[in-house]
Amino acid sequence: MKYKAVIFDLDGVICSTDEYHYQAWKKMADSMGIYFDRTINNRLRGVSRMESLEIILEQYHGPALSEEKKVELATQKNDFYRESLHQLSPADLSSEVKDTLDALRAEGLKLAIGSSSKNTRFILGQLGLGSYFDVVSDGNNITHSKPDPEVFLKAAEMLGFAPSDCLVVEDAVSGAQAGHAGGFEVACVGDASQAGAGDYNMSSFCEIKQIAAD
Repeated sequence: MKYKAVIFDLDGVICSTDEYHYQAWKKMADSMGIYFDRTINNRLRGVSRMESLEIILEQYHGPALSEEKKVELATQKNDFYRESLHQLSPADLSSEVKDTLDALRAEGLKLAIGSSSKNTRFILGQLGLGSYFDVVSDGNNITHSKPDPEVFLKAAEMLGFAPSDCLVVEDAVSGAQAGHAGGFEVACVGDASQAGAGDYNMSSFCEIKQIAAD
C-alpha cells in the first residue's frame, strides 16, 4: 500500500450535515436581524465556529458586541445545530462510504478523522461509527482551525505516522490547503475536487481504494 493511514475530514466526506449547519446559523442570524444566505454559508466550509461567526457578523450593523455576546451567539448556534443532529442515524451513512472504509481497513490501513468540528464524536455516534476510527482529532484538541494543518498533524502524531505516510481526504479547499501545509498528500471530493485542490481529485468516494493501493 502507498500509505499507512487515511485521515478523513468529517462533514462533506464521511457524512453531510451542511444543511443542519446552514439552518442553525440562519436561525441565529435571524434572531439578530443579520442578513445570511447560502452564498455566505459557503464561506464557512472548513472554518471554525468563532471564525464563522465573524464572517456572519460582517453583515451586522448594530451596537458593538462584546466577546461574551459573541460566545453566547456561537453557543446558541451550536445548540440549534446539536438539536438537529439528533435526526442523524446509521441510515445517513452511505453504503459507498461504509464499504470503502471497510475495504481500506481490510487492507491494513489505519483510519482517522481530522475535523475542526467539536461535535465530531457525537456525529460519529449518531452514524453508528462511535468507535470505528483508530484516531479522532477534532475541534476539541486543536487551537487553530483549517487551513492550519494542526488537526491533521495531531491525527498523524496520534497514529504514530509521519505526514508522508498518511493520505488526507477533504471536500473543502481550506481543508486541502491544510493537508498540503502539513506535508500530506490530499485526495479531494466535492467542491475541493471541482476546484482541483487535491493531489487526487475524485468524482466518487470509492476511488480512495485505488489511490491508496497504487
